[in-house]
Amino acid sequence: MDMDLLEKSIAFALRAHEGQVRKKSGIPYILHPMEAATIASTLTDDREVLAAVMLHDTVEDTDTTLDEIRREFGERVAQLVKGETENEYPELTREESWKLRKEESLQRLRVNNDASVKIMWISDKLSNARSLFRIYEERGDEMWKLFHQKDKSVQEWYYRSVADALKELSDTPAYREYVVLINLIFGGQHEVTAV
Repeated sequence: MDMDLLEKSIAFALRAHEGQVRKKSGIPYILHPMEAATIASTLTDDREVLAAVMLHDTVEDTDTTLDEIRREFGERVAQLVKGETENEYPELTREESWKLRKEESLQRLRVNNDASVKIMWISDKLSNARSLFRIYEERGDEMWKLFHQKDKSVQEWYYRSVADALKELSDTPAYREYVVLINLIFGGQHEVTAV
């Protein structure tokens, strides 16, 4: 029996992320891509996009390679996963490379007109914002000490820049929830600015 592409991606992600936990909360890591895929499913029924959302952290955070993704799921899914994968800088620590990696990712997002890429981003970032907000409710601004980037203002720059880059999704519930959460975490009212 052929497994549906989405089911196959869920099984693959479960194996790839086996034993991993979210650093700040300790919950099984697989819940993040599952939540992100659930968010994406409110924005599209495209199985390749949903599969890519399930797999979006496998190349960045596991031993999985883009070639494996391409072989198992096809070129489009591999390209979507690649679009969500940050460049690595082995000569720098994660702390030292944080802003550079985020700037590069944002630049790629800004020039990409593929709606599927935007759906992947809002799904991933909304899931992350929900997690951040839960930690923020428990720890307040002390939570920033837990992250590679400890400067709250730099974190705020990133999360608000993501909102700006995804402004074409501003009519979706996912985008609106994302903006509400970043306003609760960072204070103030986010206004979408021209990119």
